[in-house]
Amino acid sequence: MNHATITPTDNGPYMIEGPAGIVDPDGNDYDLTGQTTIFLCRCGNSSTKPFCDGTHEAVSFEATNRASRTLAPVATTP
Repeated sequence: MNHATITPTDNGPYMIEGPAGIVDPDGNDYDLTGQTTIFLCRCGNSSTKPFCDGTHEAVSFEATNRASRTLAPVATTP
């Protein structure tokens, strides 16, 4: 695999598989050495943001996403 695949898990985090980098707002890289799969928080309650710590289970986070047949909206930067 030469690209990252991002999968929103049912009622849980984003699963990122493949080569990926995470950068904080100041441009600092998170050390992901040796990581081939990472999980990013989607519920907003993780104490290890941007990474998932499993809190979504305690707060009963619910979200299921399926691919739409329409185009995704274009993201804008703040």
